[in-house]
This record gives sequence, structure tokens and C-alpha cells, in this order.
Amino acid sequence: MDSLTQLIRADMKPALGVTEPGAIAYAVATAKAQIGGTVQSVELALNSGMYKNAYTCGIPGSSHVGNLYAAALGAVGADPTKGLECLAGITDAQHEQAEELVNSGKIHVSMSEISSKISIRAQVTTELGSASVMIQGAHTNITEIRVNDQVVFQKEYDTHSNEEGGPVIHRYTLSQLVDYIETVPVKELQFIQEAYRLNLELFQEGLESSRTTFAQFLLEENGGAVFSQDEEKTASLLCNAAIEARVIGLDKPAMSITGSGAHGIIATMPLYAAYKVQGYTTEQLYRATALSYLVCMYIKEYSGKLSAFCGCAIAAGTGMAVALAWLRGGDKAALERVICNMASSITGMICDGGNQGCTMKGIAAVGTAYASVKAALRNVSIHSVHGINGKTPEDTMRYMGQIASPGMEATEGTIIDILQEKQKAEEVNI
Repeated sequence: MDSLTQLIRADMKPALGVTEPGAIAYAVATAKAQIGGTVQSVELALNSGMYKNAYTCGIPGSSHVGNLYAAALGAVGADPTKGLECLAGITDAQHEQAEELVNSGKIHVSMSEISSKISIRAQVTTELGSASVMIQGAHTNITEIRVNDQVVFQKEYDTHSNEEGGPVIHRYTLSQLVDYIETVPVKELQFIQEAYRLNLELFQEGLESSRTTFAQFLLEENGGAVFSQDEEKTASLLCNAAIEARVIGLDKPAMSITGSGAHGIIATMPLYAAYKVQGYTTEQLYRATALSYLVCMYIKEYSGKLSAFCGCAIAAGTGMAVALAWLRGGDKAALERVICNMASSITGMICDGGNQGCTMKGIAAVGTAYASVKAALRNVSIHSVHGINGKTPEDTMRYMGQIASPGMEATEGTIIDILQEKQKAEEVNI
């Protein structure tokens, strides 16, 4: 199996709801499983990206949102053996227990640092003692477990890179990524089908739910049909109804890429619209999806998993746009032009957490991607001399990532300040 195939397979993971609440619940549930007993308190320390992304995020199967309830549900009912799907199957009684924990002030959440690298420390105290879990670098990457202050599990975590010589994806050029997706045996890409199965089920959940609003709006915009002859409107509907379903907490998983369900949705669903409307083959769809994923991963490894810019629109949107151009027959030069157009337009869009605003950001990403591709295929693009575009597509993608990290670390702090100001104002009004 090709190393790039293995890279994609390892990165694709089902995630129920936004991955940050899932990761918080997973950390707390893992700590609780170490100690047992009745929960007396939960102490949660999150890096800024984790804190922000879960701040007002919908939780699957719950009318509540945010860090406190994700932690509370982790303490009373999440199954840590399910990873990022640990909140599946929460009962009404467990929801009531979680509400009681929050209302009684037994859940405490603090921010540990301004950082785009994932960091969660969850400590659970019961009448039997206390246990803590540390997660770093990836949503389910446990680096330490302590029980009553004794280390029972520990592994090293390199804060700079988990891979000698840097991330594997950065060892490739765009040209090599295109060569790979055009020549890899299609049977190696069959696993991508699972991403479409999950994401289409999530889309359908969003379309049928009485809680969604953008889904119905986008359906009306597409003439009341899921698939119309307007490919771009179909793409926006498929993509953003699924995103809305996810961020408000409907009970269906997405297939995540780079640790994010929304990234996985944007990287795939517009391509499915093109496949259905234009009649591309399943093989073309899988090859295009692999390219979409790889370009997304390339940018994200520079920006960090949880940065102040919207990686869903910027990294996944660029990957999707490049793949869309490839489906249309664009050569490598055209794909480079697509990247330049995306870099010069959408880079810098902020991430203010996993929330309903992700839907509007997704709408912007789809529109920008289609405009970038249309222009690039007519030999129109922003020249590399301008702005953050580089002499090579690899440079451009690196610069895009660097805008987020370290470039937008001050922006991250400002976003956190705004969220905390809002929280204080709400507490005063209660």
C-alpha cells in the first residue's frame, strides 16, 4: 500500500458532533474510568483552540452546548472505548445527571494557553480519589494518565513534530500528490466510500431535522431538489446542511479529516455534487477526494489543528477546489492557479469556534472555491508576485498555514477575550 494511502487512512476518523466536545468528553470519561465512584468535581484545562472551538458548540443528543456540558456528559455517561463517538447512546437520565453537575458548580473549565496545538487536561474527583488524563497534539492522543497523583501511563510528546524530519505530507510536492492520485490503484482508495456514507447520512439528518434552518434555505435555493442542474447550489446544499447538522449537535457522525468533521465535510461533499450532476465516475470521485484530503492536510500541518483561522474554509476549501479543478480536467498548472486564487481570497477568515457560524463560512468556502476554479481553468489567477502567494504551490500553502500559526495568535487571544466578555455579560443577566 502506498504511503500516501496509509496517511489518508490513518487521518480519516468518524466523529460524532464537533470533535472538540467529543475530545473533552473522551478525556473526562477516560479519567472517570480510572477511578470509579460518584463524581464530586471535574477540573478541565484547555488550550485556546480547544476552549474556543467547543465554547458554544452543539452536543449530540443534547439541547445544551459548550465545554461544561461536554465535560459533564463525559463524567456521567460517555463510553471512552468509542473515542470521538463516545457520546453516542447517552440516556435521558444521564443528561439529567450532567445538568445537575453543571448547575451545582461541580464542573470547572479554564484556559491553559494560547496555542493552535491541541491540549486537554481533565481531572475527575470522586469519593474514591482522583484521576487525570492529558491529551496532546491530536484529539484522542493520550500522553499521560495519573491515578491519585501516581503516573500509570505516559508517553513522550514532541511539541514541535511527531515525525522525524517534519510531517510526512510536506515531503511531497503538489505535482507528486497529483501523480499519486492519478496512478494509485483505485482499489486502494475504496475506503473513501465510508466517508461519503457517513457524510451523506449526516446531510440527510440535517435536511429532515426541524432544528436546522440553513438546510431548508439552501434546499429552497436549489429549487427544492437535493440534486439540480446547478452544481454549485447543489454543492452548497450538500456541504452546508451537513455542517449545520453537525454543529447544532444532531446525532449522526461525520467522517473527519485532520481532526475535524467540518474539514471532512467540505473536502468531500461538493465533490459528490459534481459527481452526481456532471456524471463523473466513482473512480474519478475517489481519486479527486484523495487529492482534496492531501491538500487540506498539507496546509493544516502548517496552521495547526486548532488555530484562529477557519481551516474548514481555507485548508479543506482549497483542497476541495483543487480536486474540483482536477475533475474538470485541469492540468498541474491550473491546480497551482486554483491555490493562488484561494490563498489570495479566503485566507484569514477567522475561526470563532464550532458553532452555527460554520455553516455560513462553509457557504463562503463553496462559493469561493467555485469562483477560483472557474477563473483558473480560463487561465486567470492571482500572480505569484502578489500578496502571500509563493513561487511554488508548496510555498503558497506554507504561507497560508503560517498566517494562522504563528500569524494569528494575537487574533486567537482577542477572540477568547470576546467570548469571555460575552459569558460575563450573560452571567450578570441571569
